[in-house]
Amino acid sequence: MIISKQNISTISVCRFQTFFISLCILISSNTLAQESNDSSDQKKHWTIDECVNEFNFEDTLGTSVGYQYWFFNKDFIDGRTLKMSVVAPHSATHTPHTHSEDEFFFVLEGTAEFYLDGKMTVGKQYSAFYCPRNIEHGIKNVGDTELKYLVIKKYENIN
Repeated sequence: MIISKQNISTISVCRFQTFFISLCILISSNTLAQESNDSSDQKKHWTIDECVNEFNFEDTLGTSVGYQYWFFNKDFIDGRTLKMSVVAPHSATHTPHTHSEDEFFFVLEGTAEFYLDGKMTVGKQYSAFYCPRNIEHGIKNVGDTELKYLVIKKYENIN
């Protein structure tokens, strides 16, 4: 079999789709296994309009090095969130930090340096990074183009 750029691109897209679907299933099954603090979320009848969020640049929030777009913020349901962050070349939105929630990063475009508990590694398009709760972590753009990545997180103690 001859491998072409088109085949590699198709393989990359398939890997992305497989990863993203697996991650969504993991997060959904994990949160479904937990009791919801708000039983009205479980009884609510969801519509397609409430469950689909298409990117709109007018709804982005500016940062000192780019912007963020909340597809689903912590008020959507039970603290579960999905956000896209866009960071200028050779920049970071903040320094390494800790918090009480687990967090996932998924690189859509660009080159990211992932920091976890004193160690660093570089990830490119379709790389994923898991940040365990209470462990110092960070992400920054070490490339010459914008870094776009998804942040998936469930905030605790959301009423």
